Amino acid sequence: MMGYASLAQTDTGLHMRQRARAWIVADASNPSDRVVYINADIAMGDTGVRRSVINALSSEFPGVYSAANVALGSTHQHSGVGGYLENLLPQITALGYVKETADAIVNGTVLAVRRAHASLAPGRLRYGNTTVVDGNRNRSPTAYLANPAEERAMYQYDQDKDLSLVRFEDENGNARGFLSFYAVHGTSLYENNTLVSGDNKGMAAFLYENMVEPNSMPGNTTFVAGFTQSNVGDTSPNTLGAYCESPGQPWDGQPCEAEHSTCGNKTEDCHGRGPGFRISDFESNRIIAQLQVDGASTIMSQGSSLPEVSGSVKSVHVYLNMSYHSFTLANGSTAQTCPPALGYGFAGGTTDGPGAFDFIQGDNSSQPQNPFWEIVKGAITPYPPAEQAACHYPKPILLDTGYANTPYPWSPHIVDIQMLKIGNFVICVMPGELTTMSGRRMREAIRAKLISSGVVGDDAYVVIAGPANTYGHYVATREEYSVQRYEGASTLFGPFTLEAYIDKYSSLVPYLGDNSSLGDPPSDDAPPDLSGEAISLQTPVIVDNPPLGKHFGDVLKDVESSYSAGQTVYAQFVGANPRNNLRLEGSFLTVDHLSDGAWATYRTDSHPSTTYQWARTSTLLGTSTVNVSWCVELGTPTGTYRLKYYGDAKALSGAITPFEGTSGNFTVS
Repeated sequence: MMGYASLAQTDTGLHMRQRARAWIVADASNPSDRVVYINADIAMGDTGVRRSVINALSSEFPGVYSAANVALGSTHQHSGVGGYLENLLPQITALGYVKETADAIVNGTVLAVRRAHASLAPGRLRYGNTTVVDGNRNRSPTAYLANPAEERAMYQYDQDKDLSLVRFEDENGNARGFLSFYAVHGTSLYENNTLVSGDNKGMAAFLYENMVEPNSMPGNTTFVAGFTQSNVGDTSPNTLGAYCESPGQPWDGQPCEAEHSTCGNKTEDCHGRGPGFRISDFESNRIIAQLQVDGASTIMSQGSSLPEVSGSVKSVHVYLNMSYHSFTLANGSTAQTCPPALGYGFAGGTTDGPGAFDFIQGDNSSQPQNPFWEIVKGAITPYPPAEQAACHYPKPILLDTGYANTPYPWSPHIVDIQMLKIGNFVICVMPGELTTMSGRRMREAIRAKLISSGVVGDDAYVVIAGPANTYGHYVATREEYSVQRYEGASTLFGPFTLEAYIDKYSSLVPYLGDNSSLGDPPSDDAPPDLSGEAISLQTPVIVDNPPLGKHFGDVLKDVESSYSAGQTVYAQFVGANPRNNLRLEGSFLTVDHLSDGAWATYRTDSHPSTTYQWARTSTLLGTSTVNVSWCVELGTPTGTYRLKYYGDAKALSGAITPFEGTSGNFTVS
């Protein structure tokens, strides 16, 4: 799985399917001026995935979609599949590159854009914002306090609480969907979760779409709800704070030590608690999702009273090589970024996902390092040369990924710089996770430049979207960087990363104007295509077999005869490896309802009330079990139901054969 960088976190089934949602806006007076924003239920945008998506779209729609006008954003959930990012470092805990994962993401994303393209129609856009106070928390408040007091005094919270939204409506004012921006990490589901899910933003999209079209299956609604990520860097959905989970220790149950987020001087036991932690992390996930749904509903309900988006549609995109990129600061001095590297605080993890060993957050060069790790790090990546160490100071470098290129680059050096202008609404598509204050500085700088350049008037509205297009890790302010908590230690390109982005994005603002004489902006070379060099250590499916005397789909444990709301229906089947057929746009399970003498699908594996779990019971014999469960929701119609399992078995010859399993009938009353 992808997000917590845990080799042990291998997915065993589904809570909810990951989906891609796409929005296209074209200028009615000049339809060739258009932009595409994709919000995918993945951990982060990726250079290779984006390249494949754009290649497919440009082939299908020549001259319409390109690298300039297509943005690949993410919900930044940490409970999805891994192995799709192009650089080596994020592949390591997924056992390398997983082509079937990457292909599924690319194909689903292209399908979302294709559907958006087919549904283009005249309409209007409106925008607004509201405050969602309880939906997030700053997980590094001591680093935030390093920012200037006068700057912090400009804001009520140490975390952005605004949810910004663009409402899409037809010519008659009927809402067709929206795209919202709110900063909260997709870490409601913890590292011990092994069910694929969209986390809180994927759940929010489901809840909103289901609220509008309760009789439509997930993925088949005509209303499209977008909950995309913003300056997410130091946010957490674990809003009750971080506490020590250290049974038998005197600090058990106490708040974690603030500066380093430790318990007994170690990070492992310090865990953030979501609002539903006494019930489950899935309940916390639902609560954080519902808060975002409520915020979006508040704005959407204002309808025609919301201000209308007006102006031309433009986009700009360039590549920027962040290794020793030199630029001029606002005070006239020269600064530079650095080749990528990660600090010791990176290995300390966060309160959403603590690190291991004796790594802690807030570990900078003024502190002695463990001699053991000084030796080990040289065996993993090269020791940083003097100019690299000086460039990243005061970050003590643990992984010098910028100089690690075996068997192919560990981290990106070249990132996507992109902005989408939809009238007076401008999206800064960011190749990383900006912290709260970094996002505020970025928004204010770009908004001021838009206005001063005459590109947009005083009604300019700027939002941050990311991590998108390229995963360049974190973007902390220089003050936060000096503290070297997780966010600062993970600021990949050194202390001037934020300033470099502000400088580059600001320089591209004029290209969003209506002055066609500017041509294309200068760009560094595109990053190399690493797909041909990718390695994978994940073993393929060899064979599936049923146990002796059984057949695929046979029921091993059947349902009870009757259930009521709140109870969980459960059945176990003779199964096969789900990797044989991912059943994209389909389902591994259904809950069927007997209606008028015929069975009709009532729930699928995309509903959060169902779970699909697979387990290999014998690798040698190739036997598996599949557990299908359904928590009966309030309001479920009374009647007769059944559970169905849909699987695909692989023979030694390589042939794959579909099969089904059906539970006994049961009643809901």
